[in-house]
Amino acid sequence: MSDWYRDFANSSFGTTVTKQLGLPRPAVLRRYEPGQPLLPGPAVVGSAGDGRLRDTVSALLRDAGVHVQSPATADGATDGEKPAAVILDATGLRTPGDLVSAHDFLAPAIKRLRASGRVLILADPPGEADSPAQAAARQALDGLVRSIAKELRAGSTANLIYVPAGAEGSIASPVTFFLSGRSAYVDGQVMSVSAAELPAAEDDEQPLAGKVAVVTGAARGIGAAIAAVMARDGAHVVAVDISAAGDRLAEVANEIGGTALQLDITADDAPQRLIEHLRERHGGVDIVVHNAGITRDKLLVNMDAARWNSVMAVNLQAQLDITQALLDADGVLRDHARVVCVSSQSGIAGNRGQTNYAASKAGVIGMVRAWAPRFAERRATINAVAPGFIVTEMTARMPFGTREVGSRINSLQQGGLPVDVAETIAWLSQPGSAGVNGQTVRVCGQSMLGA
Repeated sequence: MSDWYRDFANSSFGTTVTKQLGLPRPAVLRRYEPGQPLLPGPAVVGSAGDGRLRDTVSALLRDAGVHVQSPATADGATDGEKPAAVILDATGLRTPGDLVSAHDFLAPAIKRLRASGRVLILADPPGEADSPAQAAARQALDGLVRSIAKELRAGSTANLIYVPAGAEGSIASPVTFFLSGRSAYVDGQVMSVSAAELPAAEDDEQPLAGKVAVVTGAARGIGAAIAAVMARDGAHVVAVDISAAGDRLAEVANEIGGTALQLDITADDAPQRLIEHLRERHGGVDIVVHNAGITRDKLLVNMDAARWNSVMAVNLQAQLDITQALLDADGVLRDHARVVCVSSQSGIAGNRGQTNYAASKAGVIGMVRAWAPRFAERRATINAVAPGFIVTEMTARMPFGTREVGSRINSLQQGGLPVDVAETIAWLSQPGSAGVNGQTVRVCGQSMLGA
């Protein structure tokens, strides 16, 4: 779906007009295409203090075919073209005074960052600090990266990964994701990794090859995009939706070479019917994406029980029931399984007229966090993705003013696309993402609403 203002602002006439009037000019984002390089240019890697990850990250980039530049010298000299990424290893921070070294590295490097660039900071978790001063220095990076993200322009993003001691082996997948075009609409976010058992090797082009993936709510919008990206990455997709969407569901399944399953996920027998289908037709499941969701908006004081209960049933209770049934069913949820639950920005920031929806989506985040240890015991993961304003057929029917405000109040000054949510879910589903567990990743362009 075209963004009329972005397209106008990037035309030759529109560029002149927006510049003269001081209007924002949303960038055309760098999104992932199979076969493209990790970065369209070199990366600058530096450290604040005596960091332990700089050499690991540099080696990872070189293995991916990225030229690693040296940081600018004291007199401002550099060794070539503008960087496509700026990466700071901040694991050496000890006190707030050490933060000046982060500034000294980042400021000149970011000044040279090319369009659709990436800024990535890696640090130790504040909760594992040896002193209040060290915890303060580490936590300061949270505010630093969120502010950098709001200062960047031309489609560039900034994100932070906390890497505890012992989890160094888990950073390849998240580092690659945040640098790639897959993370085009993930900006100003903070996440943590943990130590995990990782695969010996992974197909970069089809990391989900041989996997069976269930996607609920797959007949349209974000669900259809998730199914398509999963199939592109090699998975056989079981596309699930209600019988009323049967024709469109069949079209989606046929387009991607998957399987269609008509199922009301709120029915009492839905978990067992899904399990029987997976056991009999596919011998089990590797990936489950809980995408199905509904809205029944009304101010709380005017909301009837039917609106409240229907949203809770679809958005939260069905995820709980199906996930629990899969955990209990012997041999259906395979080792190293991935469960990804779709939450929402509304579940983090709240939204007027959506108390039922926001409560259900906040509940998803709590569910994921609570279940993460149990999934880790099974060498599996469970995570959530929280979309912001995503341009779909539904948002296209909004009043013009509401739609424009919703799509512009983020650091990237535009709405996201269904594929942006799908790419993040597909990344969390990869075998190499074993160290990402119990996390909620916002796909919102760093919305000005919420965290």
